[in-house]
Amino acid sequence: MATEYGQGYGLPTGPGHAQGVGGRRHRMPAALRAPVEGRAWRELAYVLLSLPISILMFTYAVTMVSLGAGLLVTFLGVPVLAAALAGCRGIGSVERARARELLGLDVGEPEPLRLKRQGFMGWVGAVLKSGTSWRALLYSVLQLPWAVLSFTVTVTVWSLGWSLLTYPLWFWVLPTYAGQDGIQLYGDEQRAIYLDNPFEIAVTAGVGLLFTLATPWIVRALTTVDRVMVHGLLGPSRLATRVVELESDRGVVVDTAAADLRRIERDLHDGAQARLVSLAMDLGLAKEKLREDPQAAARMVDEAHGEVKTALQELRDLARGIHPAVLTDRGLDAALSAVASRCTVPVQVEVDLSERPAPAIEGIAYFTVSELLQNVSKHSRATWAAVEVWRSEERLMLQVADNGVGGADLSRGSGLAGLAERLDAVDGILVVDSPAGGPTRVTAELPWRAERAR
Repeated sequence: MATEYGQGYGLPTGPGHAQGVGGRRHRMPAALRAPVEGRAWRELAYVLLSLPISILMFTYAVTMVSLGAGLLVTFLGVPVLAAALAGCRGIGSVERARARELLGLDVGEPEPLRLKRQGFMGWVGAVLKSGTSWRALLYSVLQLPWAVLSFTVTVTVWSLGWSLLTYPLWFWVLPTYAGQDGIQLYGDEQRAIYLDNPFEIAVTAGVGLLFTLATPWIVRALTTVDRVMVHGLLGPSRLATRVVELESDRGVVVDTAAADLRRIERDLHDGAQARLVSLAMDLGLAKEKLREDPQAAARMVDEAHGEVKTALQELRDLARGIHPAVLTDRGLDAALSAVASRCTVPVQVEVDLSERPAPAIEGIAYFTVSELLQNVSKHSRATWAAVEVWRSEERLMLQVADNGVGGADLSRGSGLAGLAERLDAVDGILVVDSPAGGPTRVTAELPWRAERAR
């Protein structure tokens, strides 16, 4: 799993190429461009649409649930309640789509209904037992009070900001059609204060500018609550998400095991097996020549002896690639020191573990460091490297650093990405810090499980 450095890692095209979303460079600060960004207008549209939609959701949910609860004294109450929950699930689908389009929130589909038996009653039972249905009902009820609050705050702040900001353009409307000199700031029976001179008009526009600049951030804070509600109530449950992760991890483990078996089979077929076949043929020829030409037979046996040594070395290397004996016998410190000795650059190894982890975790840690040091040897152009291993609470931490050219990137689908998938299959994490020009620091994190009796 060699990982390319430099060009294959998607390095920046040059210094100072800071880019915004979608690859665009923004010279204007975010605080100034926020009121005119598409995101601000989409979030505003989301808040404005939330009020009428939440009224419909609330009305439907309360009416149908009340009707179903009232009819529970008869058999009709159960299917009516199931229909109410099914409708709330449909509402949840609409709300997820609205959040995806206007808020950019991509929430996965919740777990589908699991019918234990076919037919209408089986469907009714599945709907009533589904946690997704009840969470969608809770969302339909809670959305209305929050939508009222967010709508009120948003409309008030947004209209106040833009009306004050544009006051120099329309302040003449008040004396012309309302019979007053401008916006009334204060008034009683004796006197009234209006914003009517150029200085006051300019200050009013400045205050409006502040409100206008603050409005997108206020709306964004309000929609953060909507994001939490949609994600928490309309998305998949933690258990369902965990099941999906475990199924995906199982697929990665199966694929990895199959790939390793194919590699071992290929190495045996192309290496040691082919050499042993050739050795058998050479020994057969030597046996035939033993009486006719003993000297030629002796040379052939000597050559066969060399082939045996080479085949044994290949088998040792293959066994080391499967699981090295030094790792089983002496642990990570000795095994990683042996790997470091074969690296093309000097490597400092430091293992700080008071006890050995479980064999499976120990093996994954060994092969992770081995792959990373191979990358250092092949691609980094480094002059030194360092390996550190330590335990942090219930996690086993690995770190490989070098002073090479840098530019490593997980997003390029390279060997590092494959290594990250392998670690993820056991709830591990791979973090790469590799700026252009170096140095590179790769940190791996694995769950800690203590060693049992071997």
